Amino acid sequence: MPAAAQQDREEEWGALRERMVQEQVAARGVRDSATLAAMRQVPRHEFVPAQVRRLAYEDSPLPIGSDQTISQPYIVALMTELVRPAKGDRVLEVGTGSGYQAAVLAAAGCRVWTIEIFETLANEARERLRRLGYPNVAVRHGDGYAGWREEAPFDAIVVTAGAEAVPPALIEQLARGGRLVMPVGDPYTDQRLVLLEKDAAGRVSTRYLVPVRFVPLLRGVR
Repeated sequence: MPAAAQQDREEEWGALRERMVQEQVAARGVRDSATLAAMRQVPRHEFVPAQVRRLAYEDSPLPIGSDQTISQPYIVALMTELVRPAKGDRVLEVGTGSGYQAAVLAAAGCRVWTIEIFETLANEARERLRRLGYPNVAVRHGDGYAGWREEAPFDAIVVTAGAEAVPPALIEQLARGGRLVMPVGDPYTDQRLVLLEKDAAGRVSTRYLVPVRFVPLLRGVR
């Protein structure tokens, strides 16, 4: 594609991304400045398959292969805001998928360690994040239930798949003062977004927030 045409196309994507942030994210109550800036910056169209790229900035999840999805933009923004991203924070993500949530966290200034159970998705996300310039994201193919013990503790943990309870290893690896967000409930019927906080004394509190629908958090490796 000629350089001028490529520039025009990128401007079109940028306009769609700005509209996404205004209409789907900010208009629904997301206020955190780091989250909004990251959502404006990260090119979501680069994180979806070519056949659905035209839908990249619509308010819906999209298939990414291996029966997995990329979450709708509002949910990505909400989960990011809930963990209060700050420059230099150490964040664990469970469920890399295409790498979009990890890229948003990185764009908000965080250092990210992300685990993906499907090897194909992990390899694709690692290459995509490298190509797009996110050196502060490390990708591992593995079982997210176990977390990433050697890099713990984490200031925040984001889990992008649903389970009936928060895995104990993730609670253990959350730093004091840290925040964990994930969908909890029956992975096939009734889930709610949960915010778990660990105070300075190590006590844990949990709040149940909005209804959501995520793919199940799987065990083992694929």
